[in-house]
Amino acid sequence: MNAAALPGSVEAILEASDRLSPYRRFSREEWAQLRADTPLTLKQEDLERLQSINDPISLEEVEAIYLPLSRLLALYVAATQGLFKATQRFLLAERETKAPYIIGLAGSVAVGKSTTARILTALLARWPNTPKVDLVTTDGFLLPNAELAANGLMERKGFPESYDTAALLRFLHDVKAGHKRVTAPLYSHLVYDRVPGEERVVESPDILIVEGLNVLQPARLPRDGTAIPFVSDFFDFSIYLDGHEDDLHRWYVTRFMKLRQTAFRDPRSYFRKYAGIPETEALDIADRLWTTINLPNLRENIVPTRQRASLILTKGASHRIESVALRRL
Repeated sequence: MNAAALPGSVEAILEASDRLSPYRRFSREEWAQLRADTPLTLKQEDLERLQSINDPISLEEVEAIYLPLSRLLALYVAATQGLFKATQRFLLAERETKAPYIIGLAGSVAVGKSTTARILTALLARWPNTPKVDLVTTDGFLLPNAELAANGLMERKGFPESYDTAALLRFLHDVKAGHKRVTAPLYSHLVYDRVPGEERVVESPDILIVEGLNVLQPARLPRDGTAIPFVSDFFDFSIYLDGHEDDLHRWYVTRFMKLRQTAFRDPRSYFRKYAGIPETEALDIADRLWTTINLPNLRENIVPTRQRASLILTKGASHRIESVALRRL
């Protein structure tokens, strides 16, 4: 008998684990084949406009990863719309407003969420029926710096307790309820704070992408059984963008150092003080920010939500997505 087939062997355990997993896993090459005839509607200049600093993206990556994903989402949205119409007929509620399809996107700082969100927004908005697609980040729902400072939370910015969760839930409820005009606070990464009096307006989207660190966190279970909604309850589909801790650390530090040469030099920048310090000192600061803030948040609050995602995109050391895991229906 082949040793590899013996009960309890490493191979048998791995095979059983994969068989029992709620995910179906694809290599990059296997996933790319699922593009079928989905057309490439983005050009190189589009990618340059959509990508964030230190987050390389190529047309080949769009073809291999994001076109199959856009095709899958097109099928899911169509199926959801069909289910909505069937429910309308059952409830005799033909005038009820169709709810937008909401996609959540989670992952660590520096993993490339913003680039992924923008690319998906651009691709989905180029579907043949030209759906209206909006993108909102949860940064706008961070508590203002003055409030964070007053409560000793500036070093916890990005952790769950630093958000106005009630306001975020109201926003998502109103979008899902079909309200024609819903607003979200506007956040500036330049000043590292909300912009007073400024809003992001969302008007009757067909699809809304919600991007943020902690959007897949579940609500705490109440002892009395009372339902407490959380952000992920409003999602129809969710994506987790994954990467190895060492790579995330390196990407964060590299991005920090590049920002010293660009955005940090703006007189309005909250981080302007880091633009003129010696390089070695800046590297130490970037390492400290990662180790004391971003890494604990990753381990305590972000990675534990990975298995709640509908789809997991795993990046390799070069930012290239190497594997895809799709939750089984």
